[in-house]
Amino acid sequence: MTPALRTGRVLIVDDEPFNLEILSEHLHDAGYETATATDGEDAWEVLQADRKGFDTILLDRMMPRMDGMQVLAKLKQHPDFQHIPVIMQTAVGAAENVQEGLAAGAYYYLIKPFQREMLLAIVAAAVGFHQERGQLEREISEHADSYKLLLNGQFKFRTLDDARQQTLLLSRACPDPQRVALGLSELLVNAVEHGNLGISYSEKTRLLQTGRWLDEVEMRLNDSQYKNRSVLVHFASVEDEVQIRIVDEGAGFDWQPFLEFSPERAFDPHGRGISMARMMSFDSVEYQGRGNEVLVRIRKS
Repeated sequence: MTPALRTGRVLIVDDEPFNLEILSEHLHDAGYETATATDGEDAWEVLQADRKGFDTILLDRMMPRMDGMQVLAKLKQHPDFQHIPVIMQTAVGAAENVQEGLAAGAYYYLIKPFQREMLLAIVAAAVGFHQERGQLEREISEHADSYKLLLNGQFKFRTLDDARQQTLLLSRACPDPQRVALGLSELLVNAVEHGNLGISYSEKTRLLQTGRWLDEVEMRLNDSQYKNRSVLVHFASVEDEVQIRIVDEGAGFDWQPFLEFSPERAFDPHGRGISMARMMSFDSVEYQGRGNEVLVRIRKS
């Protein structure tokens, strides 16, 4: 099974006392540990004084002294904070404003006024992303060179736990395993849930908001319609690059809209995996056929 992740720590940054109170209340009730800051400068002081580390930052865009975009820029330039996911809360839903934040590294958005269920789904997605990244990095650092001699291999799996084991094995056989791992995990999970199990984008949104995603995955893994489907992974280390081909048995999908970050999906609790894998983990991501086959390439130098 995937290692249990702690609930998480959230830094809430907002210049409205009522917003800080209601956000803190919702997150405390859901089991999160929180800290608050009343503007960007206050947030920066909290971050520098903190010793535990935050799993996500819920950041208001419009604030005095130092606004959200200025805080985001400082975060991305600091080695200790650059990987903390930022959830930008904004009352402005215009695409150009969202695009500006996405380009600066804010991949999660929350529109004011927000619904509690959406708040918790977005925070859970950001916290889960950060904790999974850290967990993979820790596990990969153990025996990191174990699979460097792997030249070719073919693997078959069907569950999310299998996908995690494949991620650890194959990323360790790649140059810069920590860089590869998170993107590879996203693509392998997609092959199971969206490919073989046929969970649509809108279904996953609903399941995440109601906390039923994992239950639905387990149910479909045992359903006669899906239980015999497998994901095939082909690994090849050639002269100047590593190639990983992932093939599922699903109906495929229209993959092109997911290659780039989309302002329209910025407010959803998922839908970033393919574009983040393409940008952060691989030198190229190429979907083939009807979309149930993807080839990724990682340069060796």
